[in-house]
Amino acid sequence: MTHVVEDSAKYYTWRSYGPEDQRTQELWVDMNDVRHGQVRVHGILSNSYKQAVRVALSFAFPFYGHYLRQITIATGGFIFTGDITHRMLTATQYIAPLMGNFDPSYSKDSTVQYLDNGEVFVVQWERVRLPGKESAGAFTFQAALHKTGTITFSYRDIPLSLDKISSAEHPVKAGLSDAFMVTTSSPQSPDGERQTIYEYHRVEIDTTKISNYSAVEFTALPTCLQHESCELCLTSDQTSGCSWCSVLQRCSDGMDRHRQEWLDFACSEEEQDKDATCEDYSRTESSSTMPETEDQTPMNPLQKGCISEDETKHRIFKTGNDVRTDSSTKSDVLTNTGVIAGIAAALMLLLALILVALYINCHPIGSSPLYLIQRRKSYWPSLKFKKPQPGYTEVEGEGHEKDCIVEAGPC
Repeated sequence: MTHVVEDSAKYYTWRSYGPEDQRTQELWVDMNDVRHGQVRVHGILSNSYKQAVRVALSFAFPFYGHYLRQITIATGGFIFTGDITHRMLTATQYIAPLMGNFDPSYSKDSTVQYLDNGEVFVVQWERVRLPGKESAGAFTFQAALHKTGTITFSYRDIPLSLDKISSAEHPVKAGLSDAFMVTTSSPQSPDGERQTIYEYHRVEIDTTKISNYSAVEFTALPTCLQHESCELCLTSDQTSGCSWCSVLQRCSDGMDRHRQEWLDFACSEEEQDKDATCEDYSRTESSSTMPETEDQTPMNPLQKGCISEDETKHRIFKTGNDVRTDSSTKSDVLTNTGVIAGIAAALMLLLALILVALYINCHPIGSSPLYLIQRRKSYWPSLKFKKPQPGYTEVEGEGHEKDCIVEAGPC
């Protein structure tokens, strides 16, 4: 009745429990028990189809090593964990006890409710039905996010086996997924940039284990992101494949939601040096941040300002390995002018990037912010786009609808 999976031994292990296991009863959170905390029945979600709502958490929830302070509850039996709400909620970055084409608006008895008591956040889809299969019965199940990082799925009423649920109108999934976004230059794009989402890991549950009175428990494993020092990053026996980025002062294997920063600050180059030690990183940091000055003697206040012009022209400054001699005031002026021009150009470029980001956030339907979603396996297959289908819209706040629902497939 119990099934243990070492999923790459990297992010999560999970265990499934059947109707006869005592643990199944222990994992079910009775939403009618006031001892668990105040339960909120979301009126709009409970009477809507393909809707989603963002909810703030009272605690920081660790998901794939990242701490989340808000999540998005969808009527389709899953929780979206990404920062940007868009129509592709079902593709990546989700916690899905049973993702399907559920329509809570079909019956007044159908509800989407949740509670947050500071230690656990629970979402329950109660008596929800599938369009076209309403006569099969109602589904009741829940997902619980624990402050420790543990995730549990509990199933009370599953009237239909999952292999009989069609995925034509909506993906049918059960498990976890996370992804990161990378922005690269693209001459074909109107704004010269292309945003790509990579699904770097997915945990898929054996759907034959999902039945009435069953449960699944995910235990979070240590990740590189939890190490706050170079020594722990490179020597910890709890994690593997970790590299230290001296610029960001961050430990990572390069595959997480901070991937863009990892690339922007050339951390991938440091990652390639497998023989580097923390002492090497310390020397690199000191040589780049501690300039040395040669041929200078201490001066008292009266001596300051009494340096001859010749002495000024021939004073030598050494910064790292770069040595230069200032031979004339004119060359200094030209050098300073070049530096100022370079700084100004960098600021203009930064301003342009900020304006582009604001435009993408404010005009998500335009062609420039469209996402090309890919999934990472041993290779990076692109996802085949299906014909446009009705996507999820955000209930509270401004929705960001983009593209269509996609499913993974080889290039």
